[in-house]
Amino acid sequence: MPQHLKVLIAGISSLVLTLGIARFAYTPMLHVMQEQTALNDVIGGWLASFNYMGYLTGTMIAMFVNDLVFKDRLYRIGLVLAVITTFMMAVTENWIIWSISRYLAGLSSAAGLLLGSGLILNWLIRHGHKMELGIHFAGLGIGIALTAVVVETMYQLLNWSMQWHLFAVIGLLLMWPAWFWLPKPDGHDVTKTGEELVDKPPSKNWLALLTASYFCAGVGYVINATFIVVIADNQPALAGYGNWAWLIVGVIGAPSCIIWDRIARITSELKALMIAYALQMFSILLLSVDSSITILFISAAMYGATVFGIVSLMLTMAGKLYPTKPAKLMGKISLFYAIAQIVAPAIAGTIAETTGSYNISLYAATIIVFSGLLMLIKLTRIPMNQIEQ
Repeated sequence: MPQHLKVLIAGISSLVLTLGIARFAYTPMLHVMQEQTALNDVIGGWLASFNYMGYLTGTMIAMFVNDLVFKDRLYRIGLVLAVITTFMMAVTENWIIWSISRYLAGLSSAAGLLLGSGLILNWLIRHGHKMELGIHFAGLGIGIALTAVVVETMYQLLNWSMQWHLFAVIGLLLMWPAWFWLPKPDGHDVTKTGEELVDKPPSKNWLALLTASYFCAGVGYVINATFIVVIADNQPALAGYGNWAWLIVGVIGAPSCIIWDRIARITSELKALMIAYALQMFSILLLSVDSSITILFISAAMYGATVFGIVSLMLTMAGKLYPTKPAKLMGKISLFYAIAQIVAPAIAGTIAETTGSYNISLYAATIIVFSGLLMLIKLTRIPMNQIEQ
């Protein structure tokens, strides 16, 4: 097998493990755990927030660690954490242990998403391959589809604890290619063809606006990612279809990043992001306006088609600006994406517990994503290539 394919498979496996299982398995499992344990909406929202607190910590590490060899070590620690924290969810009903598990799983998510993606993009650049992460980020959609299929097929056969055990075993299998097929990083500032790698920092104003826009996308992302299954299953007309909606998110999401790469080639990353923000905004709004199965599935498809594309386009753009250390800007812009993911689920869970509905949270998320779209439009009018002072 060609080495670049093995590297891409390593990246896909790492994302299925650290994001698909360590993070996204919680979404379809939330409804199962609410049925079979004492978990309620408030604690469910806080557990998601603890996960993103860990992710926030991981993004800060990615921002400040510049040594590629050390980043590689942290990436591999993240793989191990993803498996261990998944086992932790299975062995207790203590919400404090669950909170610790979610926090450490968040660290592993940052290792896979930021450190792993940065290492892989760095390898691709150094070895003369296209500076695109669409194939790599297919792991996000595959991970979501996998968790949806496992929960849906095992629901009648395994209780909540046994399902978490099964996810941990699957994660252990994924760790092998994620660990062994990603080569140790090369610290030289030249590619294999002798081309020098040069960082091109953007202006402070441009970067601040991009970061604020990504924060808005984080709010839109996390409301659906955390609660779409519960939102569906709490409505009589949609009961039992939540996991199928989650499956659609994953199936549509898996190839979507490759398509967004193609769109970005024709337009630009920024213009592709504008299209993705607009579609994601409508996907969120649809959940609040109708309780039909058709609308639920359309919303899930639109969400899956955009959420990973936004992450892929943002991180690819960051990597192009910092080819010698891609995780530097990836971590910087993802810091506020992570903050959004900490605050939004806890607030949404509390509102849902108080009002009995997620509609207020959906309306707010729609407005916030629209604000992010306006910021992207403004970005097209600000020069990016001014050297940061």
